[in-house]
Amino acid sequence: MASEESIQESNTSDFYIKETTPFPLEEELEEVQDPVEKSGKPDSNSTKEISQDKLPIKENQTPSSPKRQTFIECLLACEKLKVTSILITVFAIITMVYLGRISDDRKQIQSSRVYLTDVTIDHVTKGNTLKHVWRVLNSLGYRQDKSITSLKDLSMDNKDWNLLWTFNYTFIDHYEKLKNLGVYQKINHFPGCEYITEKDKLSTTPLKYNLPAFKLPSEKETFLNFAAKHPEKKYVINHNRQGKIEIKSSEEIKTGGYLDTNGSFIQEFLEKPLLVGGHMFNIEVYTIITSIDPLRIYIYNGDFPLRFCPEKFHPFDSKNVDKYVVSDIHPDIDIIQNLYDKLGYRWRDSLSAYLTIAGRNTAYIWNQIDEAIGMAIVSKQSDIKKVMAQYKSKRNFFELLRFDCLIDEDLNVFILEANISPKLTSERYGKNVLIYEQVLFNLFGLVGLADRIQKDLSHKFQENIEMETSEKNILVQPNVCSGSGCKNNCVDLVCKVCKFCLQQNKELEQDLREAHREHLNRGDCKRIYPPAMKQFSKLPETLKELPENDQLMYLWFQEKCNLDSTWCS
Repeated sequence: MASEESIQESNTSDFYIKETTPFPLEEELEEVQDPVEKSGKPDSNSTKEISQDKLPIKENQTPSSPKRQTFIECLLACEKLKVTSILITVFAIITMVYLGRISDDRKQIQSSRVYLTDVTIDHVTKGNTLKHVWRVLNSLGYRQDKSITSLKDLSMDNKDWNLLWTFNYTFIDHYEKLKNLGVYQKINHFPGCEYITEKDKLSTTPLKYNLPAFKLPSEKETFLNFAAKHPEKKYVINHNRQGKIEIKSSEEIKTGGYLDTNGSFIQEFLEKPLLVGGHMFNIEVYTIITSIDPLRIYIYNGDFPLRFCPEKFHPFDSKNVDKYVVSDIHPDIDIIQNLYDKLGYRWRDSLSAYLTIAGRNTAYIWNQIDEAIGMAIVSKQSDIKKVMAQYKSKRNFFELLRFDCLIDEDLNVFILEANISPKLTSERYGKNVLIYEQVLFNLFGLVGLADRIQKDLSHKFQENIEMETSEKNILVQPNVCSGSGCKNNCVDLVCKVCKFCLQQNKELEQDLREAHREHLNRGDCKRIYPPAMKQFSKLPETLKELPENDQLMYLWFQEKCNLDSTWCS
């Protein structure tokens, strides 16, 4: 791991003092003492005056000796030495104070990059799940507070950290510790994100890109009606809490006692999947939610890893899960051995090349993926907002998910599931190391944890953020805002993003500033919500169906797109 950044102190110059006349010895001072004073009476042998400008010459000492100086010169030398000593002392104190301030600043800078981890689950710790997270954070100058290995160790008044990276959904057990976070603190989950990541909650939501699914036992009758219309279909029985699946016909489900099982759901099985080299596969899309209200969603566009089933799909055998459950062990097929391994292409490029050679239009796949993920998260936005209302601020959270997508033989996309705390380890397939670390690097840049401007825990350097995003950077539609229609008017939607209205709505202003910084720092991430737009397009009629904050965010991006085409997607 990269070592922690340090600030090197410059070497202070050594102080050299010119050699001075030594202090007069006690015996020498005695020799120049007044004889009357010494004996108490005049000395008859001391009629000769003693020179006032020279010390008496000691035996074997010549007049040229440097020690032969007057008493006054000795005193002057002492005074000079005292002054020099005082100057040295003062300078040393100033130097120490200055270096102390550097040290304090260094501590502030270091403390602004402190992260905690909560890895209490046995299989997580043993699998070293977070090693790539640690590596990327360390390379960004963060240091880990190793005294806290679980949220159980975190005291209520401990605010000396910037990032909590937790594998678990921690908000139920540790609500009191997390409800009042500082403006500089981030957690890698949103309260309420389980509405997306619990498979039964997402899969049973009737969406365009979901295969039909039914909760058991509450939706038993709905399933029976559907099965009666499609007797030929097979279904996947998901035992939600166990991670166990089975494939059964509708008759086997009815007669096997599955319909009254709690904690399960049934979903249509994709019987005609797109195969590569005869194998069924998933496309994995790393997805980042930076804000729930208003909603902003990005995907890591650098690559979409593929995971294959170990065995070929045909001849199909429902009892052999290796035919329809993907694995980390990749089979020997050309798309892996040649395009990805040998020629070094990305997973998505390898798949595109494979399908293009076969005459298929892969752009259709990627466009559907953007829409499918956006639609899935939008469907759960209101549920998550209700949970987040219990927290002091909506700005302390972000989410990294991995959506697993299936493709049928007609290139239609279906969402299989969304994974909370997606696996970012490379034990089983080491060639994905770079993908995981690039995902993390781009994530931290996007959510502001890899800021070019360093901030301490007290947000002392908050004003420096203006260098990156100022008021002028977020103002749009000059023609509209300068007109009479928006003068002192904050009722009409189009006027609410004008300066006069933003000054009265600091929450919206902060939302726009965050969106601006995300755009600047998105790296290899692609915004999928608000969706891509074209310059000078009319606002869609469906915009009115969205929450007002989402309408304003869409309007703002459209106006930024009108001013600069690089903002259109």
